[in-house]
Amino acid sequence: MAGKTPITITDQIQLLQSRDMLFRDVTNAPHFLANISYYRLKGYWWEMQDDKVNHHFEPNSYFENVIDLYNFDRHFRLIVFNAIERIEVALRTKLIYYLSLQYGEYWYSDQTIFTNKIHHADFLSKLSREMRSSSEEFMKSHYKNHKNDYPEVWKALEVVTMGSLSKIYDNLRHQLPEKAKIANEFGLNSSADFSSWLRSITLIRNIVAHHSRLWNRVIITQYSWPKNMETILLDFTPTTNHLKKIFPLLAGMIFLNDTISPGHSLRKELVDLIQQFPNIPYYRMGFPPHWQNQPIFSNHL
Repeated sequence: MAGKTPITITDQIQLLQSRDMLFRDVTNAPHFLANISYYRLKGYWWEMQDDKVNHHFEPNSYFENVIDLYNFDRHFRLIVFNAIERIEVALRTKLIYYLSLQYGEYWYSDQTIFTNKIHHADFLSKLSREMRSSSEEFMKSHYKNHKNDYPEVWKALEVVTMGSLSKIYDNLRHQLPEKAKIANEFGLNSSADFSSWLRSITLIRNIVAHHSRLWNRVIITQYSWPKNMETILLDFTPTTNHLKKIFPLLAGMIFLNDTISPGHSLRKELVDLIQQFPNIPYYRMGFPPHWQNQPIFSNHL
C-alpha cells in the first residue's frame, strides 16, 4: 500500500513556501501547524491555489489569511450549532406532545402512522439498541423496572439523534394533521418543505458536531425552497446552485428560530463575527452582495 510520506512541520512550511504561499511572520507558523493539522488547513487554502494539480498558490496567498479563515469558521460553527440546537429541541418537543396526545405514549412503535414500514422497523431496531445502551439514568431506571417494555415516547425520543428525529418526521403519514401542525408551528406551510430542510440541517449539524469545515461547504442534500411564504426571507428565489451553499439554509434556520425562539441573537452574532473578519470571501458561502439587505436580516437589524 503506497501513500505519502509523513514530513515534519519544518518541511511542511518549506513545502508551502515552495508552492509560493507567503508568510507575514513565518516564526508563528510552527505553533499553528503543531495544533491544527496541515491536512485540516488544506480545506481552507484549497481555493487559494491557481493550479490545483501542482498545488501552486495564486499571488498574495498568505498563511495568516488561512488562519483567519479557520478561526472565522470555528466561530461560525458555534453560531450555527446554537441555531440548530433550538430547532432540534423544539422538533423533539412537538413530536412528543402532539402525537402522544392523539396516538398515545407509545406512538413511535405504531407502524400504522408511518408511510414506510421497512424504514420504521429499522428505526425501531436501532432505537431499541440505543435505549438499552443509553447512559441516561432515566433510561437505566426504566429497563430496571420494566425490562421488556418500550419506554414512553418522552423518554425514548430524548436519546435519539437529530437525524433520527428528522427521519421520524419525514416518515409520518402525510395525512396526519399533526405533521402539518408541526410544520406550521415552525412557520412553514408545507411538511414536505420542512422535511427537506430538516435533512439538510441534520447534515450541517453532523458537520458542526465533528468540528469539520463549514466555510465553502457544498450542501450535498438537496432541499426545497418554500413558495408563497407569508414571511419573505430572500429577495430572490435560490437556484439549485444557490442551494448548494449555506447562505439560503442559514436564512432558513434563522427564520425557524424566529418562530420558536423570538428575541434570539443569531443575527447580531453573525454580523459581529463578519465585522471581526471583514476580509473573508463570503461569496464562496453563497452570501450575496449586500447580504444584510436581504429581508430575513434587514427587517430585524
